[in-house]
Amino acid sequence: MNYRLLLIALSFFSLTTMAQINIYQVLPRLYGNTRNNNIKNGTLAENGCGKFVDFTSSRLKKLQQNGYTHIWYTGLIAHATQTAYQNLPQDNPEVVKGKAGSPYAIKDYYDVDPDLATITQNRMQEFEALVERTHKAGLKMLIDFVPNHVSRQYHSIARPKGTSDLGQNDDITKAFDSTNNFYYCPNEPLKLNNILGHEGSYKESPAKATGNDRFDAEPNKNDWYETIKLNYGVNYFDNRSKHFDPIPDTWLKMTDILRYWAQKGIDGFRCDMAEMVPVEFWNYALSRLKADYPHLIFIAEVYNPAEYRNYLHQGKFDYLYDKVGLYDTLRSVVCGQSSASAITSCWQAIDDIRPHMLNFLENHDEQRIASNFFATNPFKALPALVVSTCLSNNPFMVYAGQELGERGMDDEGFSGCDGRTTIFDYWTVSSYLKLLKGKASYTPNEKKLSDYYTKLLQIRRDTPAISQGKMFDLMYVNNTRANNFNPDKQYAFLRSDGKHHILIVANFDATPTQVGVCIPAHAFDYLSLKAGKRKAKDLLTGEICTLDLQQDKIVSLSLPAYGATLLSF
Repeated sequence: MNYRLLLIALSFFSLTTMAQINIYQVLPRLYGNTRNNNIKNGTLAENGCGKFVDFTSSRLKKLQQNGYTHIWYTGLIAHATQTAYQNLPQDNPEVVKGKAGSPYAIKDYYDVDPDLATITQNRMQEFEALVERTHKAGLKMLIDFVPNHVSRQYHSIARPKGTSDLGQNDDITKAFDSTNNFYYCPNEPLKLNNILGHEGSYKESPAKATGNDRFDAEPNKNDWYETIKLNYGVNYFDNRSKHFDPIPDTWLKMTDILRYWAQKGIDGFRCDMAEMVPVEFWNYALSRLKADYPHLIFIAEVYNPAEYRNYLHQGKFDYLYDKVGLYDTLRSVVCGQSSASAITSCWQAIDDIRPHMLNFLENHDEQRIASNFFATNPFKALPALVVSTCLSNNPFMVYAGQELGERGMDDEGFSGCDGRTTIFDYWTVSSYLKLLKGKASYTPNEKKLSDYYTKLLQIRRDTPAISQGKMFDLMYVNNTRANNFNPDKQYAFLRSDGKHHILIVANFDATPTQVGVCIPAHAFDYLSLKAGKRKAKDLLTGEICTLDLQQDKIVSLSLPAYGATLLSF
């Protein structure tokens, strides 16, 4: 018996009662916008904007019926914008990206984006009504928390009485002080010449450090120049020395901000660039928030695998992005640049924390599957979708429009034609219009794709073998081209809750194929499989077949092009 290979195959996490999480990410500014003018670099008046009220009870309920458990409303908190509102601070367009502005250049942590309100002065009440509608539809609500940086002209007008503003009490003569909220370039004004090509009208003196850890006064156009870095007590001018005693003022302010939103009844936070904030802060803040709001979940955007366990165990996060592992690998397999067998090493690298990794194939930072920069054809990614949703019992996320094959190939303005859906511009997204109108507006291919997503997410949510079961990777005994199984193009694994078992084989090939999959004796032992003939149902198609299950023997299967089979027995 080869125990090293056995270890490769087995997934050593036990059955869990952790509820399956399916997240739907959506940018409200775009989702409900039906103006359909689409003038490049258009204003709010020209191009229009989605609103809180566009998330009606019926639309939210439909998402819940389609298999989603959570909705992540991206960009709700007030951020820098080129749109003027009466009685609200005006932002200088020289430090705003796009007419609408980046949702990650926060200008008031205690307010919501006025663009999203039907009546501007009632925007918080409209937000609170959205929280209520979301919960009534059976969905949990996630919002962004942007902890690392704020907009250049941050100023909170909505902060609770008695709360001091960020930077209000800073000593601006010091580059670093543990009591400051920002970092400074003493005696140096901010220079935007590298970005504007001239001096410009925006004045900032002394210059504050830029959000992407740039500690000089002259950011470039590829920097996060519209943001300023928050100071959590790390002295970047002294080898990143830590000054956490006494507790830095920024820790206290940011913990209060999290508490403010938790009191609004939301269910969790997606924390932007969490690894740029010291893990000690997260331990401090999340320990306190979870003590008072134990239902809250926290998702961290972390890209450094060496820090994964630190942010989970010490930082108290519930989930982390699995971007540089599974996402990058699946994208490479879909594009024909990597072998499907490379997927095995993805789960091996994070096996002890796998239930805590968030899987996805699209989000607002990544290029759309159907774009010219990725797969062009959204159906090419269906085998990756099956692997990403079914390999483990961890959360999975879909980005709005993904289920219709949104291409992200519009040239909206600041965003440009880059294969992404803009987060900077006012725009009407073609697939979002169809989502609002309903299936009658879908093309046959869009309906086929949407139905596939819905079916798979419902299976993932409602099937205990997938939502709670063990996984056994079959690739170590199917690692050659014997039996017509191609490990470069096919990926096979088993899921089981001890009572029901599912044989899952994904086919990344452009042609249908008949393959033989070996089921090793170890799988029978580990998953309590019984040898013999079994009636099996393909959960995706409903078709019934007979499997002859024998230890170390081949099971013959038919695989669709760019698809998968999920045989339940």
